[in-house]
Amino acid sequence: MKDKKFFFAISILLGTIVGAGIFGIPHVIARSGIIPGFFYLLILGGAVLLIHLFFGEIVLRTKEKHRLVGYAQKYLGNWGRILITISTILGLTGALLAYIILSGDFLKIIFSFLNLPSFYFSLMFWAILSYFIFRGIKLIAPAELFMNIAFFFIIFLIFCFALPKLNLQNFTLINFEHIFLPYGVILFSLVGWMAVPIISETFKSLEARKNLKKVIILAISIVIFLYFLFALAVIGVSGKNTTPEAFQGLLPYLGQKIIIFGALFGIFAIVTSFLILGNYFKNTLFYDYKIPRRISASIACGLPFILFLIGFREFIEVIGFVGTIIGVIEGGTIILIFKKAKFLGNRCPEYSLKIPSILLYFLIAIFILGAVSQVF
Repeated sequence: MKDKKFFFAISILLGTIVGAGIFGIPHVIARSGIIPGFFYLLILGGAVLLIHLFFGEIVLRTKEKHRLVGYAQKYLGNWGRILITISTILGLTGALLAYIILSGDFLKIIFSFLNLPSFYFSLMFWAILSYFIFRGIKLIAPAELFMNIAFFFIIFLIFCFALPKLNLQNFTLINFEHIFLPYGVILFSLVGWMAVPIISETFKSLEARKNLKKVIILAISIVIFLYFLFALAVIGVSGKNTTPEAFQGLLPYLGQKIIIFGALFGIFAIVTSFLILGNYFKNTLFYDYKIPRRISASIACGLPFILFLIGFREFIEVIGFVGTIIGVIEGGTIILIFKKAKFLGNRCPEYSLKIPSILLYFLIAIFILGAVSQVF
């Protein structure tokens, strides 16, 4: 049973992290070059790993159940609550919007025989998953584990098909014109700290909660390795023709069948993340702002849908903007909460990190400089 809880917890975190962002990574690395692209993966991967671990300790140091907004209120006061409120609304709305955009592209590939525009597939995706969020229906942990296994298998399959067709000439080492492009997209694709309180709640016993640190480290490590392989396979085959959603550019090289497999992988990833983030958004409004559940669900599902209808449908721009906002506001705020919780927390945590202050300031500098780079 303990092993099941451990693997289910990893599945929840993987399901939260691996979403729409993975499909934008090959495109931005193809444009910036593999040296800056993989540099971003390693540096931002390490920074995001630390932020997840910080949040885990914050959760374990606090008796009350909160989401990030509640922890900001408790440890930083009203200004922290306001800051995280802005970031939560922008970040979650943008992420859900990205899933709606991408779902249309993938469903159009899967159901190409219907000959419908991707817009209508996006509408169907939104309507079906919004119903589950309104009803409060979540993916149970075994289902998340099954979905993770399914799309990891499919990505491995794509890698195997792509390997014989890899061409080293498709790899650009560095392109200074687009050197800052991967920052927001890669940061967006690594963020999953909103799942940390959920994971902590799945570990009922004090002994089981000691596994939270291992879950975070293992999940982030798997994600970085997965992104590396996926980007390598896609760019190696399609090169400068790599498309924003990754798969259309592979069509002339790998054929329709394998692209349909890829689209299935995409839907698995998006469905899992949409349900987790949609319910997180709803529960944040319900628990931390005391907004009735139905109204909370309407806001969580309605805001991204309205943006989609009025024309926000550029995938790379959406996730790049959201990744930058989340990194600066939420990443920086979690660091500040972490410092406060060390002294103001009201329970003894199952793990405690000893981090020098200079490293904390360095992390904040990474997020700020990254945000500035997006201007250029």
